[in-house]
Parts: sequence; C-alpha cells; structure tokens
Amino acid sequence: MTLKLAVLWAKIMEELADALTYCHAKKVIHRDIKPENLLLGLRGEVKIADFGWSVHTLSLRRKTMCGTLDYLPPEMIEGRTYDERVDLWCIGVLCYELLVGMPPFESFSHTETYRRILKVDMRFPPSMPPGAQDLISKLLRYQPLERLPLAQVLEHPWVQAHSHRVLPPSAQTAS
Repeated sequence: MTLKLAVLWAKIMEELADALTYCHAKKVIHRDIKPENLLLGLRGEVKIADFGWSVHTLSLRRKTMCGTLDYLPPEMIEGRTYDERVDLWCIGVLCYELLVGMPPFESFSHTETYRRILKVDMRFPPSMPPGAQDLISKLLRYQPLERLPLAQVLEHPWVQAHSHRVLPPSAQTAS
C-alpha cells in the first residue's frame, strides 16, 4: 500500500469517527456505515449519507436487524439488543475493506458470512500495515463493550501517524 493511500484511509477513519461521535451524542445510530454511504466533499472531507437505517432513540438500545450483510455485527445476527457500538463494528469492517478491497467476512454464501462474523473469523493479508491491523482488530470484537471507543479511534497511533486532516476555516475558528 502506498503512503498516499494510507493517508487517505486514515483521514477517512478520523473524520468518520468524528462524525459518528457527533451522531451518537445526538442519540443517532447510523447502522449502515459502508463505502456506498460515504461522500467526499469539495475539499476531500468525509460526509455520511443515507440515514435510511439510522435511528434516533433516547436509550440508544435497539433490536432490529438491518444494514448490509458483510457489515452486520454479531449482536444483530444473534437478535440481541444492541446500541451505538454497532457503528464501531461497521467502521472496523470499512477500514478493512478500504485497505484490502473486500470485506473481512465475505464468503460464498450468506450462511458462511454469518458464521465467519459470529466467530470473528478474519485474516489479515501480509500487505496490511501492522498499525491498521491493530485498529481493525480492536474494532472487530465480538463483545460490543470491548470495541475501541470512537475517542480512542481518533487517538489511535495509526490514524494519528497517517491522517493529515485539514479542518475547514469555519471549524478552525470554532475551537
């Protein structure tokens, strides 16, 4: 992977974590983070799109199975109650897909994909940078409480080392 791509993917992860922090603070769970639902603005900034599966709820506790097969977290597949941590799982899958070119649990059948998700059965190719592996492995955890919180995604060494995010003038003066 080129340094240019590492910078782009790290920047996407940083901006997405920042945007989801805002959504979660407003009690919104997106539930369908994937490449097709991300847009790039005029300055290359990431914008989340398609809030069709999102939910606004005061408790942040849901049970509906929704989203995209390759991005479904274990708790949705098993029909357990879940919260905003489903979005953490999705950004882990997204990061893997951006770096490898395919989702980590993609299989020949739906049943096999479900099985691999539930076992968190993923393999990192040798070309995957160790820092990215670390980030992804901390997001793709079977237990939602063990997933890396968004604040720590923003502070993750791989993200910090590669993201050269430039905030728009309006955001720079707001701080």
